[in-house]
Amino acid sequence: MNELCDLKVHINGHHTLLLHQSVMCAFSGRLRTMVTQEKKKRKTSREESLSVKLADFPGGGEGFELVARFCYNNGRVPLCPSNLPLLHCAAVFLEMTEEVCTCNLLTQAEAFVDGLYYWTWADVLAAVKGCEPLAAAADASGLLERLISALFSKITANPETPVAAGAVGTPNRSSSSCSSSPDTLGFGRSSSTKTPESMKPCFAREWWFDDMTSLCPQTIEKAMRVLGCYGIENKNLILTRFLLHYLRAATRRPALCREGGGGGGGGGGLAGLADTAVHGVALVGGTAFSCRGLFWVLRIVSAVGLSKECRHKLERLMGLMLDQATLDDLLVSGDDGGVYDVNLVMRLVRVFVGSEEEADLPSQRMRKVGRLVDKYLGEISPDHGLRVSKFLAVAESLPDSARECYDGVYRALDIYLEAHPTLTIEERTTLCRCLNYEKLTLEACKDLAKNRRIPPGIAVQALASQQSKLQIRPAAAAAKGTGGGRPDPSQTPRKIIVSGSRARSVDLDAMDEKELLKLNLQKMQNRVVELERACKEMRGQMSKMAKGGRPSSSFGAAACHQTGGRGLPRLC
Repeated sequence: MNELCDLKVHINGHHTLLLHQSVMCAFSGRLRTMVTQEKKKRKTSREESLSVKLADFPGGGEGFELVARFCYNNGRVPLCPSNLPLLHCAAVFLEMTEEVCTCNLLTQAEAFVDGLYYWTWADVLAAVKGCEPLAAAADASGLLERLISALFSKITANPETPVAAGAVGTPNRSSSSCSSSPDTLGFGRSSSTKTPESMKPCFAREWWFDDMTSLCPQTIEKAMRVLGCYGIENKNLILTRFLLHYLRAATRRPALCREGGGGGGGGGGLAGLADTAVHGVALVGGTAFSCRGLFWVLRIVSAVGLSKECRHKLERLMGLMLDQATLDDLLVSGDDGGVYDVNLVMRLVRVFVGSEEEADLPSQRMRKVGRLVDKYLGEISPDHGLRVSKFLAVAESLPDSARECYDGVYRALDIYLEAHPTLTIEERTTLCRCLNYEKLTLEACKDLAKNRRIPPGIAVQALASQQSKLQIRPAAAAAKGTGGGRPDPSQTPRKIIVSGSRARSVDLDAMDEKELLKLNLQKMQNRVVELERACKEMRGQMSKMAKGGRPSSSFGAAACHQTGGRGLPRLC
């Protein structure tokens, strides 16, 4: 073509192409209209160069160049699944229809789309992916919906294995039609919880899961809407499992997380997909997801964002199955400065306790959760960011009847006190509020009495509770031991004198282990009383020294004299 270029086209403000009016206007109705209007505006002759601007052109300069080649090649261009979205959207934008020219670009693109029945899985997937840069135009023209329908038609037509790349056959049009409704694609609104697929583990994957993870979140959202399974309408287990697989892959791709939004509002992007997945999980509940599986779901959806409503729905489902959880399940990373998400565990325990409140007696499930919470307390106790109030909240989240023994709570308390040595005496006393001294074993109570981190007053209370729990053997048992006859002098019981405020003789042979412990506890109580008395006297001596200016060396002698010359008594 020897003529000079007389049409300057500015595309999206970034690219400019010099073309011929006669060539481009022969195929594009929009360019023909723009050129005519420009001529009328300028009142110029045909030979003068004109300039037009195209804004929001799909594909930018690269797409328009491809359209120009079609025009300069007398309406011929090689079509393939990868360039179909761009050419189709450009043809719609430029109005390259049959009214302008026979066998125009839009007609050829539509004819190519009609051949979706013969495309392979890889071809359809490539076409769907090609629509992503042109999402708005492809969606407006209906091309994206047709390709998505064809994509899932391939899945339902080949549920076990993918269509071989490059294989071209004649599939069943009744199941593969791209114009089929979502219900006929096998991913409709009806629940599939009673099908064999529903019994697969929550982390199982279909053959197409990995291929679909290459699509952007907006495309996946569009696919769920096309299938009628977006948001609260999601009632399909297979699609729920796919969404969880997709979200898990998205958490490993930071660029995809940024592209998908990931905010906590649940408005769209990854957050909207997370809400959709949770709705599907809540529908099937424990039928397809174990308690560990639900914790797995929570970790995935929390990483991309989740609405409060969906979080509450998921946590309630988890709380009802808390007796099936393990310690590893509860160790969820925290996001409020702590190592673990303690608030989550407290909410789950609250849900479980609420479901068990109607029971008159503590069930085995409740006691199992009690043992689990005790283990959790022991695991989180070394966390320096764990506040006293939070520790108490976890320990007291269960009713007293949930624990047959409080040794686990005491061990966790001891670990917490060791990891937080700067706690005041008031804080340590407050912490011990979570203990039921009567449900401590003898060994735990002995250790508590000797524990320097436990306030002395708490040790006295624990010892007093143990003493009240111990009962002297009934008189009938003692009478049975005598046999009603004359006692044998050789079997005369040995006696000792117990020192203290109430001296009395004790029969060592008649004592059992509990009575011996009772005796030791009484001795320890007497020593604690002496310790408190000595401390009181020492405080008095110190106040006198401060007033009279007596030498400090007399403080130790005076204290020793007041306590009988044997120094301060030890607690144990």
